[in-house]
Amino acid sequence: QINTLEIVQDSRNRWYACITVKDFPKQISGKGSVGIDLGLKESATTSNGDKLTTKQTQKWAKKLAVAQRAKNKHRVKAIHAKIKNSRLDAIHKFTTKLVKDNALIVVGDVKSRSFTNKRTKLAKSTYDAGWFELKRQLEYKCKYAGCQLEIVNESYTTQTCSHCLKISDSSPKGRAGLGIRGWRCAECGTWHDRD
Repeated sequence: QINTLEIVQDSRNRWYACITVKDFPKQISGKGSVGIDLGLKESATTSNGDKLTTKQTQKWAKKLAVAQRAKNKHRVKAIHAKIKNSRLDAIHKFTTKLVKDNALIVVGDVKSRSFTNKRTKLAKSTYDAGWFELKRQLEYKCKYAGCQLEIVNESYTTQTCSHCLKISDSSPKGRAGLGIRGWRCAECGTWHDRD
């Protein structure tokens, strides 16, 4: 049963009909559980090793630069739309697979605002990662599939050993430790992938 119908226009002056329905067929979630680490190199890395890469801007950077220098506004809009659509497509495929395979999804509560202020040079990478869209899609897909979504505080999670639950001297600390992508716990010897 149709609930609403809205006619919208995108940045390329294309028109679309957005239809919402009252009864959406429920998707069945899987039986597993997964944790998700949000990042800039890979937009998301799951605890079972799957990675989501949404670095679409860099792929189109040269074509975008040529169109901007030529002052071709139509081409610039088309490239921006292509970047947005390919990012959304990658996130949709990733989140749908997560919900199909898992009954519990845990994701860190990373705020984009802390990476997009004037003091950091990470704004472009942060916007390209699409964290907000990833969480938004997970929320509504989990709701319809009966999957549990937990958003947790990420403080000290990359420094704390998941095996012995201690912060050892060997764990990476602060901004200086951001380059360290893997480390071994000095207490119990467990190897950790920082993502």
